[in-house]
Amino acid sequence: MAKSATPGVAMVVSKQGKTEFKNFGYADVNHKKRVTEESLFELGSTTKAFTALAIILLENEGYLSLSDSITKYIPWFEPTLKGEKVNMTISQLLAHTSGIPPWSIRLIPEGTTGDLLEKTIHNISDIALDTYPGTAYHYATVNYDILAMIIEKVTGKRYQDYLTDSILVPLGMRDSYFSTGQEKESDQLTQGYRVFFGRSLEYDAPRYYGNIAAGYLVTNSKDLERWINAQMGIGDIPDHLLNAIQQSHQVDIKTAGYVDENQYYSFGWSVDTKSNVVSHNGSNPNYSSKVIIDLDKRQAIFVLANLNSTAPSLIANNIYENMNGNPMRKFRYDDEYLLIDLVFSSLALIAVVVLCLQAIKLFRGIKPNLHDEKTRIRIKTRSSIALILKIILLVFVMIWPYLINHNYFVIEVWMSHSILIWMGLAAISCILSIIMNIKTLHALKASRSRPFVA
Repeated sequence: MAKSATPGVAMVVSKQGKTEFKNFGYADVNHKKRVTEESLFELGSTTKAFTALAIILLENEGYLSLSDSITKYIPWFEPTLKGEKVNMTISQLLAHTSGIPPWSIRLIPEGTTGDLLEKTIHNISDIALDTYPGTAYHYATVNYDILAMIIEKVTGKRYQDYLTDSILVPLGMRDSYFSTGQEKESDQLTQGYRVFFGRSLEYDAPRYYGNIAAGYLVTNSKDLERWINAQMGIGDIPDHLLNAIQQSHQVDIKTAGYVDENQYYSFGWSVDTKSNVVSHNGSNPNYSSKVIIDLDKRQAIFVLANLNSTAPSLIANNIYENMNGNPMRKFRYDDEYLLIDLVFSSLALIAVVVLCLQAIKLFRGIKPNLHDEKTRIRIKTRSSIALILKIILLVFVMIWPYLINHNYFVIEVWMSHSILIWMGLAAISCILSIIMNIKTLHALKASRSRPFVA
C-alpha cells in the first residue's frame, strides 16, 4: 500500500465458508477514518458479473435469449464494419466479442440524469467495429451498458431497481447500491483518491449514470462475503438464483471470449477452465478491486481499494498463492497508473529546468556568435532545422492523446494530472524554443548588412 500510495484497503477471505475480514489504512485520510468491513467502495468492473447474472435470470424467466440480436430490443442500434451494417447478439456483448473497440469508453457522457444510459448507447449506435461480431475478444466496457438498456427494455424497470430486487436483496446485500450520482452518499462511503507526483490526493471523480452496469456498484466487504460465498454455493440462496449463479461460471467455447490458453471471458468473469477459477479486476477513476474464486477448493478473495491502481490485484493474487502454499510476489513498480505518474512527474520536473534555462537565455537576448559566412550558414541551418522540429514536437504534444484513441477528458478523468502539467510545460517550452529560433534567424538576417570583423 505504501509503495503504491494506496490510502485504504478492505479484504474478505473465505475458505469453505469460514470468513475472515482484514482492513488496512484509511477510508478518509484527512479525517483519520479507518477502513472497516462496513466501509463502502465502488467496485469498478467487478460489477459486470452482477449485470451478467441479471441477463441469465431474464433468459431463464423467458424474457430474452442469449442468441437474440441487439436490434430486437434497440432497433436504432446499427454498428458498422467496413461501412456495412452488422448485427450482434447478447452473448457477444457478455463475452466482449461484439467487435466494439476498447476506446469507446471515451464516448460515455458525464452526468447523473436518468437519460444518460440511452445517450451512452446513442453515442455508440453507429460505431465502426474493430472486428466482425463473434470473431475476437476485445474488452470494451460499453458492452455492459448495452446490456443494461436491454434489461430496462424487457423488464420495464430501471437497471438498478431490477438488480437490487433480483440479486442484492435475495443475497442479503443490504448495504449495497448502484451509484448514479442521484443518491445521498452514505456515511460509510470511503473517500476516493488518485496518484499525483507519487502521492495520493483526494479525488471526487465525475459521475457516469450511463455506465453504472459496467462499474458502479457500491458495496463493502461484509456484503461481498455473501456474494463470494454464493458463487461457491454457500449460504441460504434461492434455488433459481443459485442455478443462475452456477450457469454464470460455465464457458461455452463457441461463444466465450478467448483470452489465452485455458482463459476465457464469459458472463462477467475471466474463467480459467483448467483450474476452475473465476476472477475479475475492477477500475474506476478513484477506486479499484480484484476478486478471485476457486470453485473447486471453495476459496475466495475480494480486495477493495480507494485508489485506482493494481494494488488490489497484487494483494489478491498473493493471498491466493499463499493459501495454496506458493510464494508471494514482491511489489514491483510496474503499476500502470503509478508508473505513468512517476514518468510524467519526472518529465514535468525536467521541463521546469529547461524552461528556466530558456527564460534566462531569452532575458539575456539572442546574439549569434558570427565569425564568417560558413558560421552564419551553419547557425542558420541548425536554427531552421530546430524550428521545424520544435513545431512538429509542439503539434505532437497537443494531439498525442488522439493518436492513442484518447482525448483530454479521458486523461483528465482517469490519469494523473502530472500528464497534463507535463503537456502544458512541454508546450510552453516548445513555444519558447520556436521564439528563440525565430529570433536567431532574424538576428542572422539583420547581420547580413554588417561586415564581418576579424
